[in-house]
Amino acid sequence: MKKILITGVAGFIGFHLTRRMKELGYHVSGIDNVNDYYDVNLKWARLAELGINREKAENRSSVSEDGFTFHHLDLAETEKVLAIFKEERFDAVIHLAAQAGVRYSLTNPQAYTHSNIDGFLSIIEGCRKYPVQHFIFASTSSVYGLNTNMPFSVKKPADHPISLYAATKKANEMIAHAYCHLYQIPATGVRFFSVYGPWGRPDMALFIFTKKILERKAIEVYNHGNMQRDFTYVSDIVNGLIHILKQPPIANLSWTDETDPSTSSAPYRLVNIGNRKPINLMDFIREIEKNLSCKAEIDFLPIQPGDVPVNIANVDELINDFGYRPSVSVAEGVSAFINWYKSYYKI
Repeated sequence: MKKILITGVAGFIGFHLTRRMKELGYHVSGIDNVNDYYDVNLKWARLAELGINREKAENRSSVSEDGFTFHHLDLAETEKVLAIFKEERFDAVIHLAAQAGVRYSLTNPQAYTHSNIDGFLSIIEGCRKYPVQHFIFASTSSVYGLNTNMPFSVKKPADHPISLYAATKKANEMIAHAYCHLYQIPATGVRFFSVYGPWGRPDMALFIFTKKILERKAIEVYNHGNMQRDFTYVSDIVNGLIHILKQPPIANLSWTDETDPSTSSAPYRLVNIGNRKPINLMDFIREIEKNLSCKAEIDFLPIQPGDVPVNIANVDELINDFGYRPSVSVAEGVSAFINWYKSYYKI
């Protein structure tokens, strides 16, 4: 599988995955609409690191540089997406593009159905009409919603999401299963846990906290700091995806509706990628303070709608079935992010 389509290549995870896949010798085609959900300059800077000239890419539908083809396109434009599938005939697809953010979904719901439902359908239709060996799509730990049995396991049902973002991701899992059953598309849904690292999103906790602490502004800490997160460094996400890519799912011939929901009689499965070492939010903030040599001013607030207080991954399947064990500590990861942040913003 050497010809790969990655969606969301101007995004945080998509950028890191594309860079790594290029290093490994894959020919990567990428799609991104470079929307303004957050700073587009950061997105174009990521693309520049991948060899894409902004001026050329803004004025043309596609640009190719050094084994990487970038398509500046909204995934909801189905006919254009299908034309790319028809022309390029991919071996595999890794679908990362989505409207992200739990809190943003409370005020901009249509953005989520447009990107996460309509865009997802365009991609999986491409996989149906022009078959691929493996379709991997990004899901999220947010689908666990009201689940309380920790650590969160793909072998337990996740039927009670508490944000529209999570609901659209759960819908992706269900749509993918239907397509796997109907058309035998080998598909793996990957639930990410609290991803962070260099080139991260400005709406994420580490980025927000770092920026405000450096500006001597108060940071907002929800649920009065009583939060626990399975912070997962971006290289662990990327390495996990590469291991998963090499093993397309096969039908579980012993599956029944009373067995685990992570596999099926169709070639479908779900996998968690998390650090499996949860950390208290206040300890995470102290790690940021240590790296910045600066104390944070904190406004403690109640929990926000759509948030869950605890988020811990069970990654037994990732370790046992795919041979990958996430290993980057929060101390290493926070240090790497802050070094990047200071370099990028010339602090």
